[in-house]
Amino acid sequence: MWRALAAAPVRALLRTPPARGAASLAVSPHTGPADERVETRVAGLSPGQPVTLRAMAADERGRLFQSCAHYRADSRGELHLGTDASHGGDYTGVEPMGLFWSLAPAGMEKPYQRLVPLSTTAPMKVEVLVHQGHSLPGSIPGPVMAKAEVRRLFTAPGVRRIRLKEGVIRGSLFLPPGDGPFPGVIDMYGDEGGLIEFRSSLLATHGFATLSLPYFDFEDLPMILKDLKLEYFEEAARFLQRHPKVKGPGVGVIGTGKGADLALSMITFLPEVVAAVSISGCSSNTVADLHYGETTLPGLRFDMEKVTVSESGVYDVFEALDDPTNPANSSSVIPIEKAEGHFLLVVGEDDRMWKSSLYAELAIRRLRQHGKDNFELLSYPGAGHRIDPPSTPFCQVAMDRVLGVPVLGGGESKAHAHAQEHSWRRIQEFLHLHLG
Repeated sequence: MWRALAAAPVRALLRTPPARGAASLAVSPHTGPADERVETRVAGLSPGQPVTLRAMAADERGRLFQSCAHYRADSRGELHLGTDASHGGDYTGVEPMGLFWSLAPAGMEKPYQRLVPLSTTAPMKVEVLVHQGHSLPGSIPGPVMAKAEVRRLFTAPGVRRIRLKEGVIRGSLFLPPGDGPFPGVIDMYGDEGGLIEFRSSLLATHGFATLSLPYFDFEDLPMILKDLKLEYFEEAARFLQRHPKVKGPGVGVIGTGKGADLALSMITFLPEVVAAVSISGCSSNTVADLHYGETTLPGLRFDMEKVTVSESGVYDVFEALDDPTNPANSSSVIPIEKAEGHFLLVVGEDDRMWKSSLYAELAIRRLRQHGKDNFELLSYPGAGHRIDPPSTPFCQVAMDRVLGVPVLGGGESKAHAHAQEHSWRRIQEFLHLHLG
């Protein structure tokens, strides 16, 4: 009941009709890919009039997310978020997509939740509102002057989604519209487990045949992250490589967190993989032992005694992972110098989940020691751990699915958002370059 009471003033404001002949709000395109910018304009204001722009969205579970920013109309009574600066609220400065990447759980919701789609078939609906005056984040805003709905698509028209049960392989294959063939990419996330599809569907929107590959806690896969066999990932690479819609001869892989060190292992040991994107990854195998034939890479472990907890109950695991430079952990190092393909290493310099900047340096040092220059590094000051496609809402602290506690991922919202936009473009360029 408390939640309904807390939400009531917000719903009442949403029902407030704009005054006839007053302000107007235009958001273009009102329906479009979730990783592309929208243009937001307000007209019909008084010169210099203060207004609060607010965005609101609900996830599939019905949880409400919102953001706000303070603006003043120009001398013509207009605003353009592509050129006009926010003076307060959840962000400041000229940020055309600030209302989207600053979306955070509303005050009546549990904190530390991510706004990411569980399903890629339905659009994410975001309502953008113009309120009179400046209102602080979390407070009841002024009357609604204008509003518009934006539909953010994670699967473009014509993209096909095929659920897989091919041998031991599980996951979803996203195929772009058209006859192809298309460059093939395997997409993996970290130790949150399950099937995470939204990056795969967006890659398919941009012309990549993308296999969203879970490796635990999905269907009949192991429920917990324990010993992994590289043969599972090898079968996935061979399946994708041989698919009639995939051009070959090799495929790429993109991974975040634990998925990133798996991507490095795949390009190291599997000839089918010729390009690897490691986002916030480690240059050693982590968490679970990785087996391939007679070879085993032990997983670096987290020492929970090195975890610190803030007064607000947020866990900081930055120092907890075993040190990959310790000679005692040398058997966990991935021998990436054996790879014949190319690497793109993407890191946020304020990653607090672990020391991904250091791990990228270690990887580059190892490649250079073996005379290799088959790598690129994208290092972003102020960015945190989970660098996702553009406009994915920033989440500095997120609830850990396994531990059930809030864990610090690091980063500053504006810098992280800029890193997401820049890296997404560069990732696509890298994959096109090396996969054709």
